[in-house]
Amino acid sequence: MTVINHNKGKEQATATANYPTANYPTDSIDWLTRLIAFDTVSRHSNLALIEDVQAYCEQLGLTVDLTFNAAKNKANLFVTVPAGANADDVNHGLVLSGHTDVVPVDGQDWTSEPFTATIRGDKLYGRGACDMKGFIACALTLLPQAVKLSNAGKLRRPLHLALSFDEEVGCLGAPLILADLKARGITPDYCIVGEPTNMAMVVAHKGIAVYRCRVHGKSAHSSLTKQGVNAISYASRLIGYVDELAEEMSYRSDNDAMFDVPYSTLSVGTIRGGTATNIVPNLCEFTFDYRNLPHMTQDDILVPIQAKVAELNAQMQARAPETGIELLQEESVPAMTDSDSAELQALIAALTGDDTRHKVAYATEGGQFTNAGIPTIICGPGSIEQAHKADEYVALSEMTRCDEFLQKLLNSCASN
Repeated sequence: MTVINHNKGKEQATATANYPTANYPTDSIDWLTRLIAFDTVSRHSNLALIEDVQAYCEQLGLTVDLTFNAAKNKANLFVTVPAGANADDVNHGLVLSGHTDVVPVDGQDWTSEPFTATIRGDKLYGRGACDMKGFIACALTLLPQAVKLSNAGKLRRPLHLALSFDEEVGCLGAPLILADLKARGITPDYCIVGEPTNMAMVVAHKGIAVYRCRVHGKSAHSSLTKQGVNAISYASRLIGYVDELAEEMSYRSDNDAMFDVPYSTLSVGTIRGGTATNIVPNLCEFTFDYRNLPHMTQDDILVPIQAKVAELNAQMQARAPETGIELLQEESVPAMTDSDSAELQALIAALTGDDTRHKVAYATEGGQFTNAGIPTIICGPGSIEQAHKADEYVALSEMTRCDEFLQKLLNSCASN
């Protein structure tokens, strides 16, 4: 069950920030330093960061809405700077979206403390520096200017900020934000997701689906193989078929050369099975992921894989009725399309002076926004190549470029 709180929800937050709430940064570098100090690895709560941002927004006179997960130890934040009284557009607006969670640092060899921002040369290091607290820092720095314009009646359309939880483990938070907005009748015109793109405009990305396959065989002594059903052997046959499908997809006529990997992909990621060399194994599990181009669906691979599973099940059960193969879906994140974002793309190109469009293989919350009917692009500071690594960093120049971009974006929403 999702808990929605439109009365600020401070009683739900169990952690407190490490900073005095009356003394917030005024520039993006200081904001990024502050945000990195919150350990928001996905397995932990993000409430300390959310509570801190909530207090900041309330200091600016804004009303904050939170949506919680079932355990109430994580929350999304949504806040709106309303349009001025004489605005052309009072019901829609522009969303700046970012996720608050980061990936773990376990087993990584960091030069400096990952949850303490460190500037060395022209780079700022820390977990989440580029993925994606850098963009959030720039957006928070922009809020006071947006509020000033709103108070002066000069903001023509609302500016929304959406911060989510658990993007890194399946994009679990954003659907709750979108469901809440739908229930409240909020229909944003556009969304910009600030994942790291080196401030380039990404107009589409692939979807991702993750599957777990469990092959249940029958144990026997390895000298009596006909009395058993080898789970590893049947798993290998299915893996081989997955690899064949992957090869076929790379040669499809409808592939898209604009993507950095121009075809849909299938990749086996983990496998485990067996207990000893002299025992026919009765269980083997493997996982694979499917990263689909926007015009392709999960059925494009599920239908043939399920047919292969049925074929293998028949062979296995002819030898032992209790055997068989399970196929379970663990994650599903939709692709982001560029079919409805031409107007937004033109605006971004005009503001940046760069009309180059990019399409990427990695997935973001952008697909969930486009599925909800909100035209979306991805644009944020830093490089995806630095994400998830030891010594993750964002170049200071990228933060400056993001600040300048968001300032131009805000100006485009304001009247003279």
